[in-house]
Parts: sequence; structure tokens; C-alpha cells
Amino acid sequence: MDWQCTGLRWPEDSGGPALGWRKGTRTRSSPLAYGTEFGFRAAGERRCSGARGNACPVAAVVPATSTGGRCAECGRLDRAHSVAADTIPDDPRTYRVYLAWFGPGMVKVGITAEERGAARLREQGAVVFSWLGRGPLMAARRAEEVLRAALGVPDRIPYARKRAVRADLPAPGERAAEVAELYGKAAALEGGGWPEALERLPFGAVDHAGIFALGAASGPVRAVTGLVDGGAVAGRLVAAAGPDLHLDTGARGLVVVDTRLMTGWALTAAGAAPAGVDVPTVAVGGGAAQDGLF
Repeated sequence: MDWQCTGLRWPEDSGGPALGWRKGTRTRSSPLAYGTEFGFRAAGERRCSGARGNACPVAAVVPATSTGGRCAECGRLDRAHSVAADTIPDDPRTYRVYLAWFGPGMVKVGITAEERGAARLREQGAVVFSWLGRGPLMAARRAEEVLRAALGVPDRIPYARKRAVRADLPAPGERAAEVAELYGKAAALEGGGWPEALERLPFGAVDHAGIFALGAASGPVRAVTGLVDGGAVAGRLVAAAGPDLHLDTGARGLVVVDTRLMTGWALTAAGAAPAGVDVPTVAVGGGAAQDGLF
């Protein structure tokens, strides 16, 4: 049995990204360092990544373009224990409500378990965020719904939109100012829809551009849309944000690899493959049109 990739992980502390792996019941992680060469070759077929830390009992084959990487049964099992799906309202943990900024005019409100710290924000690729409040799950969920309606912000932003703006972000002060403005509007709602059980937290903009090394990732031009048997990806790792790795492939430009597309594959060393990719890609910010291998 080969080691199966389980995707990109961001530690609960301020450490850098790491790739997760599973082989049967064994797991391990591989820390990634910016400026180093990174490459792999996909082998065989993509298999379901399982659910809740357990392997898929039938090792089902899943589509190469699926970012979920799970078969229908494992997908249902995973959602059955999901906070986002409101299936565990009696969760006794403390939750935090946050505002997350991904680019100009691109802010969302969400919740995360307090014990996870800012890991959830890094997993989503939030460039800047601020906490809003803390309290029981249902109070946090109620605040999330109220804020979405009052501030006119979503609870989800597609990764394609996030990627499209990373190469040309405004200065740190401008980023923080946009979050601060929305925080002020959210704070003004206290007493007018803000749940009593939710403790309001002071504004504090946390900027992840340094942790993501986005300053070195100017102008990603293409994104991998799926792996293929024998397909290689190779380049110098210059940045990472959310599930995305930004690779400098030299003359072939910058390529974004969504590591959710790597889950379920058995990956081997790229070997003597030159910098670049020989799997399908699409222009970042260029819509859905795809022109095959790049």
C-alpha cells in the first residue's frame, strides 16, 4: 500500500504549511519550506480520502477534478458530523465568530472552534482577519446569520476568486481598514440582534500575508485543475495560502496547485521531470475555459 496524500495542513500555532499523508492507519506530515524545490508525480487512480480520519472501506475511485476527494458515502458521513451543517447543535465547545478578508470587497463572516485558534483562517486563505466574539455554538451561529444579513457579506467565497486577487493586494493598512470598518458596523449591532450569550471581542487585525509569503507570489498565471496517472508537477515553492501551493516553474511561469486535488492520490518523486506541469491547467481569473496540458 502506498502513502496517500491527505492535503495541506496549517498548524494551530503560527508554523508554516505541511502536507499530510496516510498509509492504512498510519499518518505523517511533511513540513514545506518556501524557496525549496517541490515536485511529485501521480500514480495509479485517485481513491476516496475517507471521512473523519478513517479510510474509505471500499477505496472508491473518485474524479480527478473533485476538490472534496470523497465518494458519496464518505461525503455523507463527513457532513453528518459537520458544524457547518448544523448537525451537532449540542457541541459543548466554545466557538469564535470572525471576519475574514481575502481581497478588496471580499470579506466573509464565519465561526470556528476556539481551540483551533487561527488555523481555520489559514486553511481558508484569509489574508486578514479579526475576531468578533466568543461563546456557545448556537450563539455563534446566530451571530453569524445576523451579521451576514446586516453587513451584506457571505459565509463562503469561492477559491477561484481568492486566487484571482492575490497577485495584486493593496497595502496592509488598506486591508486592515476594510476589516475595521465592517467590525465597527458589527459592533454597533450589539443589543440589536447580537446574541446575549456571545461575548464581544476587541478588534485586532491579524495579517497572514507574511505567513503565506504572498509578496513572493506575484502573478500566478495558471492553476492545476486535476491530476492524471503519470502526470508530474515540479517547481520552486514560493508561497502557500489556504489549500494552495504557488510554484515558480521558471520559463513556464507561476502555477497554483490546489492540494485538495492531491488528496487520495499515491504520489511519487517527480524524478528528472523539468520544472513545469504536464497535467491540465486553467488560467487564474480566466473563467472556466481550459486548454489542456501546460
